[in-house]
Amino acid sequence: MYDQVTLGLNVDPFILSALKEDITSEDVSTNSVMPHPQQGEVDLICKEDGIICGLQVFERTFTLLDSNTTVEFFVKDGDHVKAGELMGKVHGDIRVLLCGERTALNYLQRMSGIATYTSQVAKLLEGTGIKLLDTRKTTPNNRIFEKYAVGVGGGNNHRYNLSDGVLLKDNHIGAAGGVKEAVKMAKAYAPFVRKIEVEVETFEMVQDAVESGADIIMLDNMDNDLLKQSIDYIAGRAEIEISGNVTKENIERIKNFGVNYISSGALTHSAPIMDISLKNLHAV
Repeated sequence: MYDQVTLGLNVDPFILSALKEDITSEDVSTNSVMPHPQQGEVDLICKEDGIICGLQVFERTFTLLDSNTTVEFFVKDGDHVKAGELMGKVHGDIRVLLCGERTALNYLQRMSGIATYTSQVAKLLEGTGIKLLDTRKTTPNNRIFEKYAVGVGGGNNHRYNLSDGVLLKDNHIGAAGGVKEAVKMAKAYAPFVRKIEVEVETFEMVQDAVESGADIIMLDNMDNDLLKQSIDYIAGRAEIEISGNVTKENIERIKNFGVNYISSGALTHSAPIMDISLKNLHAV
């Protein structure tokens, strides 16, 4: 769960922005059928198997609309849930329940989908000692939610944003004039506590990355022969990450190379949502 400082400073503004996107002046449908306050209750029901994630964000969506809203959960983030399972109940003003329904479910469905997909990929790496990493290929303004979901699903977060670490990719290397030049400039500029990671695509780039003292070398979109050649050459002189269009369907090819990390943008950009609904709304 998010701590209270993170929740207030970094999570709430995004939820409020999403609510404002959905309610620009009023909820015309709700105000048409419910002109006056009326206490009610609605069931939170899972419609397919998966890993639930985002319950705190789901609840926060309603309490930001009305602090008197309460949510009773029967599951917690990271739990395996089954189709048809009653996961909780939301209590409050029916108008608030109707206004917040879609935004709350959007977060919960998206985060649960990412956690579920990540869990499936992470299981394929069990016993290898490899850490599964996400990337910055996240939905704009949803990174704080999507990276949290990766963690709940058993993955690990790569750098959170551009301020979080040094990753010299192909265009950085091109701008600097080469791998050695890029690493040298990064070492001179970046704080000494920052590790320097370099993305490489050829064996010559691997050699330059090792010789220049890169901390982590990302082997990007390499075939098996080049991966083996590169890993043998690095020989423990840097940590190794494999990347490049890694999905649940193809991770088997690269999981036995004995590297430190495998990163996959698919964890966040290609995970399907998990089907979840609010049903049986009634007055109490």
